[in-house]
Amino acid sequence: MKNQPNVLFVMMDQWPGKLLRAAGHPAILTPTLDHLARLGTRFPRAYSECPICIPARRTVMTGTSPQTHGDREFKPAQEMPALPSVAQCFRDGGYQAYAVGKMHVYPQRDRIGFDDILLAEEGRPQLGAVDDYDMYLAEQGVAGTQFLHGMNNNDYLFRPWHLPEQMHVTNWTTREAARMIKRRDPRRPAFWHVSYTHPHPPLVPLAAYMDMYELAHVDLPQKAQWADGALPAALQATRAHWPTQFRDHELQAIRRAFYALCTHIDHQLRVLIGTLREEQLLDNTVILICSDHGDMLGDFGLWAKRVFYEGSAQIPMLLVGTAGDPRVAANHVDHRLVGLQDVMPTLLSLAGLPVPSTVDGIPMVGEQQRQTLYGECKENELATRMAHDGRHKLIWYPAGNHLQLFDLQEDPAETVNLAGVAGYRDIQQRLEQVFVENAWGIDREWIAGDRLVGFPAESKVRKGDRHFGGQRGMHYPLPPLDDPTRTVGSPG
Repeated sequence: MKNQPNVLFVMMDQWPGKLLRAAGHPAILTPTLDHLARLGTRFPRAYSECPICIPARRTVMTGTSPQTHGDREFKPAQEMPALPSVAQCFRDGGYQAYAVGKMHVYPQRDRIGFDDILLAEEGRPQLGAVDDYDMYLAEQGVAGTQFLHGMNNNDYLFRPWHLPEQMHVTNWTTREAARMIKRRDPRRPAFWHVSYTHPHPPLVPLAAYMDMYELAHVDLPQKAQWADGALPAALQATRAHWPTQFRDHELQAIRRAFYALCTHIDHQLRVLIGTLREEQLLDNTVILICSDHGDMLGDFGLWAKRVFYEGSAQIPMLLVGTAGDPRVAANHVDHRLVGLQDVMPTLLSLAGLPVPSTVDGIPMVGEQQRQTLYGECKENELATRMAHDGRHKLIWYPAGNHLQLFDLQEDPAETVNLAGVAGYRDIQQRLEQVFVENAWGIDREWIAGDRLVGFPAESKVRKGDRHFGGQRGMHYPLPPLDDPTRTVGSPG
């Protein structure tokens, strides 16, 4: 067992793939992630197959597509499927497996194969569990005060963090993960999963990180002519839920707060790397870093996730092998199509462990590569699907049968919709067949033979959000238990 590598798997929440200086972003400060990109391989064509928290994490933990694990909607009361989990596979292979941070499973104390998990669940005690971060705050004498900053978990209000720095959830997650590394059994290799809750709102960065960004130098959201015209029902719903009447300096201020949360995580990663180095583990540790999905951050007048534009669906994906492992190239950019379903088989393969037959994904190392990647999100008027061949991306909104085709090589900002353009007819038809071949459930009602027909889009007048995006309040005493199937904070 001594020759088997340790594995550190870090996941952030809602971090767009373009928010890396190594990816060419003009404003973001990510020195640690950039350093790791030089040590390993960066995958710029990495995507979330269903860009919502719960479905994406089910994909990560089982190595399967939404069709296999059964959620493309966001089902907070659905238990994990009866499939081998990445943690259980590592334990079956003789590893110790521990996690810290956000899991987003139900019930919340389901360990999904880990030996133990220290939870930070973004303030969801109404689902039946008090998480470990809340317990820590109580021990510090500030029980129930996590959300007294007044900001929102599903909105873009912002202000600096209101408690001492060491009480910020990013610091707590890092500190507990470093302690977890130090408390390992030295006789066995370890699989460590560190899951940060940010940069997902609430936008409450430390003031020191806000100060690192000059407002005038923060980039503005992308615009496109197609976004000023008639929009699919799904996009209309998003705009109705998150009003977009922001001035430029307000948009920059929102992004500054978001970027500050990113840089805070980037710097905290150095604590984990330093702990591995001082424990003499770094050279024999595989490191994989990704996010569950991205955030539109105002691009095309859109916010949050649930869509397949680059801001929402493309994710950072960095892989660093053990020192001298030829399977993971250093200072390399690999343009193969990868998804979250590939995380599990990649890590198991690098550890020399078998990949279960239930896994849909393929290792990100080696010769095998996919020709297309299929994405799917929601089953109502918000439904959207993606077919991607590595260069061309076709997006389908079944409500109204609306199609968008982008050539990401010529138009990486997705400003020109090529659907219906004569020169791209063959490409469009080929990608449409990806939707046909992957249809299941209600999708079959939206397809006639090999043609996409969709369904009529209803004209809806959306009312205001009386749940204020799932606004948290005072959490001591704890809020009463609630229906775990209830969802708030999104257009639907």
